[in-house]
This record gives sequence, structure tokens and C-alpha cells, in this order.
Amino acid sequence: MTSRAASLPHSRLRSSGGTPVVGTVTRGTTNPNRLRRMDRWIAATHGAELRRAADPVAVDLGYGAAPWTAVELLTRLREVAPRTRVVGVEIEPARVAAARPHERDGLVFRHGGFEIPVRERPLLIRAANVLRQYDEAEVAAVWERLCARLAPACDGSRGGLLVEGTCDEIGRRHVWVALGPEGPRTVTFATRLGSLDRPSDLAERLPKALIHRNVPGEPVHAFLHDFDRAWAAAAPYASYGARQRWIRTVRHLTTDWPITDGPSRWRQGEVTVAWGALAPQG
Repeated sequence: MTSRAASLPHSRLRSSGGTPVVGTVTRGTTNPNRLRRMDRWIAATHGAELRRAADPVAVDLGYGAAPWTAVELLTRLREVAPRTRVVGVEIEPARVAAARPHERDGLVFRHGGFEIPVRERPLLIRAANVLRQYDEAEVAAVWERLCARLAPACDGSRGGLLVEGTCDEIGRRHVWVALGPEGPRTVTFATRLGSLDRPSDLAERLPKALIHRNVPGEPVHAFLHDFDRAWAAAAPYASYGARQRWIRTVRHLTTDWPITDGPSRWRQGEVTVAWGALAPQG
């Protein structure tokens, strides 16, 4: 990725160590269990990397007005990698102060932003609903800065993982991009199948890098169009339940799109696509 770090927004705040805090204050909206779909995907797909590390550190960036998502991330990651530590990072000092009483073994809260105020190179940075308020033109610089903070790839490891995306207020619909130290890898669509009318309902939760690209001529628009067509063609499977219809739909998509996961994830109401197939034109 080409360096554009200079275009990042800088808060006027400074961390306790005097380092400039990079970013702007978000609305801070949060709810318990909101990020469960993203967390479970991370645990399933990145758990082995966390287990292999001597001191695995995960960052919950922009956890919001209450610390629930960071607490839940620790619980879910420790189920697959018991030595994982979580650092909750917030740009609003009052939110950090409010979260401190919830610190425990493996969980701390720090004031900061996109500079990621931890000594270690994290194996995971989760940034959910953080870039929603930014301009699309700012996303690449934020991604580049965060990817540069990830643990590097080495023998037997692909390095750290940045997971950046958007979900609705109660976590029924979620779309996220997964990035490694080298840049974007995949896009995952995840939903509570019982709430879905058609797959393109997920368009309103596309990450900032893609949400304005859901127009004719852009790959993500073509993908969602094909997704809806496959969903309609799989309507006879609805008699066996929404899960079976979804699995049949995704299996049909594999004919024309580089789907990177398999039925074990499809059964969870997920599908993951190679980033290159959906990346914005130009």
C-alpha cells in the first residue's frame, strides 16, 4: 500500500506518554453481544495464530462508551487461545476512565487512536464501526497505519490480522474486511439468517471502503446482484430452513466468485470472498 499516513486526521489530545493521538472521537454507540459474529469468525480463522504466539496481544480499537465488546473479545479469544491479552483502546479519555474498573487479568484499557498505544506488535486489531464516520478517501491511510502496527509475517505465520467492518445495532448483520501486514485479504458477509429477506440487505452494512461503491460498474454491486439471483434460485430450499437456502446460494456463487471459506462457515450465516474480487475500481 502506498504511504498516505500524513493525510490521517489527528486529534488534539495526547496520550499519557505525550504521544499525539491519531483519529477523531466517534459516537461511541455500543451494545452487549453486538460483535459476536465478528468475534466468532476471528476465533475460528485466527485462533491458531494466537495459540502459536508466545504472548498474543489483541486490540479492541474504538470500543465505545462502554467496555462490553472488549470484555467479550477477551472471553471468546481465550476459549481458543488461553494466553491472549486484550487491550481496549479509546480516543475519548472519559471512556477510558469509565472502563478501568472492568480491568482484569488479560484486559486493560488505554487512551489512544490509530497509533495503537501498545509496545507489542498486536496479533489482532479489531476496529468495528470505527471508520463509519470517516471519508472514504481516508480509509486507505488508516488501513496502512494499522497494518504497519501488526505483528509481521514470519516462518509458519501470516502475521497479525486487522478486522475492520460495520454492523447494525444488535449485531444481526455485519460486513468486515480482513487485512494482514501486506494489506486487504478478504471480505466477509455475516447475518442472522432468520432476519434476512435477501442478501443485498447487507449492503447497508458494507465497510466505508465499499459502501459508496455499491453502484453499477463496481465489483461489489455485481457480487450483491449475483448473490440475490442465487438466493432467488435457491428458494425451493427454504422449505428446509433459511440455513439450507443460504448454503445452496453460496455454493452457487462459488461458480463465478472466489469464495474462500466452506460449508462449516456457511452454516453460521457467513460467506467470505477474496478482496481482489470486490475491491473498488481504480
